[in-house]
Amino acid sequence: MDNLNALKTRKKSSVLRVTRNSKIFKTIIHAIQEKKGERIVSLDLRKIPEAVADFFIICQAGNTTQLRAIADFVETDVKEKCGEGAYKHEGRLGQQWILIDYVNVVVHIMLPEPRKFYQLEEMWSDAPLMEHEG
Repeated sequence: MDNLNALKTRKKSSVLRVTRNSKIFKTIIHAIQEKKGERIVSLDLRKIPEAVADFFIICQAGNTTQLRAIADFVETDVKEKCGEGAYKHEGRLGQQWILIDYVNVVVHIMLPEPRKFYQLEEMWSDAPLMEHEG
């Protein structure tokens, strides 16, 4: 849960509204797919007042090597294609759950056990969920 606590120190930006058609959103999904991320979902948090972002993108990695590879590629691809660096990232040392914060989009790359334990999809069950092909 430490990764979610990292989100408490900043506010989402109301200047740039992100949609599922936004370049950064599509780039993140594509980067995860390129590195064979599994069970990719996005949660649309825009209508939830207490939400810290417009979207959560959640995926699963089969092992720690893939976890790092997905996280690295997301950051590289977003930087190259969108010119945006992450505001913050957490969890690289623990290698169970890596969070990449782009302010309005937060990416959660998780191993199966932490994903099952934290159940982010259930925690944010008010948010419309969309599955993305892996």
